Amino acid sequence: MASDRHGLILEKMRRAIQRTGRFAARKWLLNRPFSKTATSRLLLVTIDERIPQSQIYPFHFYADALRRQYGTEIREVSIEEYERGNSPAPRDATTVCFQTQFHTPRDELIAIVERLKQQNPEARIVYLDWFAPTDLRLADALDPHIAIYVKKHVLRDRSLYGKPTLGDTNLVDHFSKKFGIAEETRLFPIPPGFLDKLHIGPSFVTADFMLHRFLGTSPVVGEKPIDVHARLGVKGTPWYQAMRTECVDALGTIADLNVATGGNLGHVAYLQELQASKVCFSPFGYGEVCWRDYEAIMSGSVLLKPDMSHIETDPDIFVPGKTYVPLRWDLADFEEKVRELVGMPSLREEIANNAFTALHDYVTSERFVTQMRPLIA
Repeated sequence: MASDRHGLILEKMRRAIQRTGRFAARKWLLNRPFSKTATSRLLLVTIDERIPQSQIYPFHFYADALRRQYGTEIREVSIEEYERGNSPAPRDATTVCFQTQFHTPRDELIAIVERLKQQNPEARIVYLDWFAPTDLRLADALDPHIAIYVKKHVLRDRSLYGKPTLGDTNLVDHFSKKFGIAEETRLFPIPPGFLDKLHIGPSFVTADFMLHRFLGTSPVVGEKPIDVHARLGVKGTPWYQAMRTECVDALGTIADLNVATGGNLGHVAYLQELQASKVCFSPFGYGEVCWRDYEAIMSGSVLLKPDMSHIETDPDIFVPGKTYVPLRWDLADFEEKVRELVGMPSLREEIANNAFTALHDYVTSERFVTQMRPLIA
């Protein structure tokens, strides 16, 4: 029965992953005007790509609950078509949430906001930051124009914002210093009062294929022949490559265990492999929070990751020893933690189930709806 259920889950994932668009109703939603009776009108101006759409999908998934609680109607238009003017967006929204590309120039960013305001003069303007790093590089540009800035994960110590770093993120700063890599000093100004606009939204748990999986039951632990899942990409910028190379080198301390390493797999095969893994080693990417963190929990694998105590996200899956197992940033305790987890099935099961339950409770309780209340109500 468990095998049949997992097969059905993977087939649903396969269908979601292979869809060419994010939503079946996308074209229908694009140009449809708001109804005259709607008291709360939410316009989403979005990027139709996998990572940014993980921020958008829950608005559609919980549309009925948003309508029930706040009387909200939802429309969506892609930022590309909005900028080109090919497809005029519905007007007179009461809230406009918008995304932009990572490298959108400041003048283009301001032009987008001004056009949104012109077409929706009474709207609360909200920026949805889907970027991997924890920095607030757009704060200075956006502060005069927005009411709320939503980010998936932030530095727990807000006083660190507005201070200079080597490179443009806290991770670049740390690993450049560690490995002696030259980087220019950067500083992103934080206007007075901007941090009061900062609002934490959910991370990858709300991606289409993932949210549906967390509606179900916790994966049966069962037989997991792979001890450690560690398919790690290494190529990237100098600091990233040095950081990831150190992670790959750490795997040499557990060479006697069954470790899944090497190049990329297709997404479905990758998830199948995770389901067969006791432990998932998930180092940092260009930001601390990664797809792999949530994919590991979704698959019933224990998340092993560099210490995340400096990060705040909601829902929180980074509770040490309860929902994940933290590592020192220098990986000095990597072998010790891996061997402890591999040798203690009951501990693995407890941590894996705790993590899954945290995300299951989040998606089934419709907490996203209350989490988004400051944007809409």
